[in-house]
This record gives sequence, structure tokens and C-alpha cells, in this order.
Amino acid sequence: MAGHAPSIDIVLEQFLAEQREKLAPRTIARYEEVIELLRHCLNGYAYQSLYGLEKKRWEKAFEDGDEEAFSKLFGPEKIIENYGEFLGYFMIRKVMASQELLKASGTVTKKLAKWLAERGLVTDDDSAVAVERATEASVDLPQAEKLSSLLYEQTRSVPRFNPDDIADEDWVEDYLMIDRVEPDALWLEGEVGPVIVPGVGRIATAGWSVNIVMARLEGVWRVVEVGNVYP
Repeated sequence: MAGHAPSIDIVLEQFLAEQREKLAPRTIARYEEVIELLRHCLNGYAYQSLYGLEKKRWEKAFEDGDEEAFSKLFGPEKIIENYGEFLGYFMIRKVMASQELLKASGTVTKKLAKWLAERGLVTDDDSAVAVERATEASVDLPQAEKLSSLLYEQTRSVPRFNPDDIADEDWVEDYLMIDRVEPDALWLEGEVGPVIVPGVGRIATAGWSVNIVMARLEGVWRVVEVGNVYP
């Protein structure tokens, strides 16, 4: 399909052009922001999924100085193939995004996947998978950001202590999955818990992962540092 379809750049601009005819200026500004982030992600990371002749084509163009070669060389099927990278990694790790922008990233990519299928640029099956991924992201990404903020608030009430005084079994510094969630507490893999976090049951979901540093102080697990939360 990549050899016959228009390039990613052309398709994304066509998508935005049609949305500009229907949506309010403020909404369009958000769409343009998400699409530009998507292009940036594709040009910066999607090459990792290439192999064979496609990889050689990209390498030659990139080595010749075109840092946006990916979105010029390949077609729209490469867009939805990389939704996981964009929604599951890029928007979490590489973008200082607000909850509003995180929600919009799911909403816009969902609409884009449907639009691509309606025009025969991707298969209905591939579009359906991408739509499901984007739909989940529009809900989960803002919630994950809320959880990250909630856990960060917990770090502010940790009493002073010397990390060197903490026994190995009372110290955890890792990328951990959430095993269980209750209204005001959660448990992390490795039987780390309960971690008391008021209101966490309305936000967190078992199976999510978090970069976190925990210390057990006087028998209670406390959040010392927190990084990204991954739905």
C-alpha cells in the first residue's frame, strides 16, 4: 500500500484540511497540535519498526540529511501501525502534556483512524484496532497523569530519613505493575503495599505500571519518588 498511497505528510494535511471546514478554531488548534506531535513521533521513532528495503530507503534519506524522511517516504498504514508507540510511549515519556492534551491525543487519533478507513487508505480491520487503542487512550492517559500527580503529592508528606539507614527489603526502586487497587490504597507487584493514597480507587487500574521509589518507614510503605505512569 505504501508504494501507491499518498505519503503520511499529504494524508495528515488532507485530514486537517477537512477538519478545518467543520470544527471551531480552538478545536482545530488542538487537532493541529496532536497531528504535529504524531508526525514528530513518526519521524523520530517509527523507523525502528522498519526492515528490509523500507529500512534501507529510510536510512539513505535520513543519512542524506532529511530528518523528516519517514513521513515523506511512507504511506498512511504506517500511521496506525505506530499508534502504540505514540499513545503508549511518546505522549507519556516525551511530551509534558496536560490532561486535556492527553485526552485529545486519543480523540484525534481515533477520528484519524476512522477517516483513513473511510477513504480506503487503511483496511477496516486495521482501523478498528487503531480506533480501540485510541479510544482507550483518550480515557486512560488523562487518568494516568492524575495518578502520577496523586502519587507525587504523597512524596511531599514523607518524613525526613537517611536512605542509607533503610534495609534492602524496605526499599524499592523499580518499574512496577499495580497489582490491586482499593478506594484509598494500592498494592504493587512484589507484595509492596498497602500504599495509602486517598482517592486512588477512582483513578488507578490494576495492570498499569509506574516508575517509582518506595521506602517502608516504621512499617508503612511511603512514596519517595514517582516517575511516569503507563496505562
